[in-house]
Amino acid sequence: MFLPFCTFFWILTGVSATFHPLSDEFIAQINENQTHWTAGRNFKISEWARVIQMASGVRFHHRLPRPSLLRTNKEIPEHFDSREKWPHCASLFRIWDQSHCGSCWAVSAAATMSDRICIHSSQNLQISVSAEDLLSCCHQCGTGCLGGEIPRAWHYWRTTGIVTGGLYNSTAQGCRAYSLPPCEHHVPIQRRPHCDTLKLETPSCKLECDDSQLNYEDSLTFGGEVRHFVQPEEIQREIMENGPVEGAIEVYEDFFSYKSGVYKRTSSGTYIGGHAVKILGWGVENGVPYWLCANSWNKDWGDGGYFKIVRGENHCAVEEEVYASVPEFAQENRDDLRWI
Repeated sequence: MFLPFCTFFWILTGVSATFHPLSDEFIAQINENQTHWTAGRNFKISEWARVIQMASGVRFHHRLPRPSLLRTNKEIPEHFDSREKWPHCASLFRIWDQSHCGSCWAVSAAATMSDRICIHSSQNLQISVSAEDLLSCCHQCGTGCLGGEIPRAWHYWRTTGIVTGGLYNSTAQGCRAYSLPPCEHHVPIQRRPHCDTLKLETPSCKLECDDSQLNYEDSLTFGGEVRHFVQPEEIQREIMENGPVEGAIEVYEDFFSYKSGVYKRTSSGTYIGGHAVKILGWGVENGVPYWLCANSWNKDWGDGGYFKIVRGENHCAVEEEVYASVPEFAQENRDDLRWI
């Protein structure tokens, strides 16, 4: 049985032998044991069972074959941020809230697809790909809020297509908006309803738009050949050329308390599961190379919704499950963009 929410596999092996993973003592222990990153309180101890579920939505098996990749000799800079190269793509600056659902695999895919549509339209098409449509209708991807597989999400974009649609209650952004409301994952509780008050249920697959005046078929977007990137240099060149990619990390209990700096698992951390994220850049901080990633636990978590993780050593499997494709338009000259 797979736990709901977002992180891969499904078994918790235990917690710290000394302190609870969400306790002030455990957070202090993290900060005492290393200097690369700073931990702080993001969750209450009483939320532990739900937090585990929230980080258990990616399955790391049944990968698609890896096609051959085009290689370039473009020099790789020390620092790169997709938001700086393509500043007019609004989706690049958006942090999602996956709500109480284990939909990280779908949310991070849709966010990355949206970025790539804008990038490959010369920053003209501000289209959001519907995480709702992918989450609810891609049955071969997994089991909705109980987890899914990243490569199958991208393959679904290529073979079936995914309609437009943005964040919760954003009907103006496309065909099917995300129907699960933002909820409070963090402390102190404010602004949003608490996640525990919401019913965990995958939305139904509906081949129709929220607005009856929009046509579902006309709202479909498509991607091209699915690519799997393994080497750090491949991932970097792909981001430089085509935009952010979707990846996944193995989550350990110390990750929930991340606030800033370059995350590296502490020796006291216990493995929890697998979580999908968007990788949008890289850099070096205090001599430590890192990947810049966008999470989907709203802006209250981490560094405004973002985090950095050690680059170049497949830390927490961050370089193992990286996929993306390029959007497919009907006309290569992009003068009159239409989907195939």
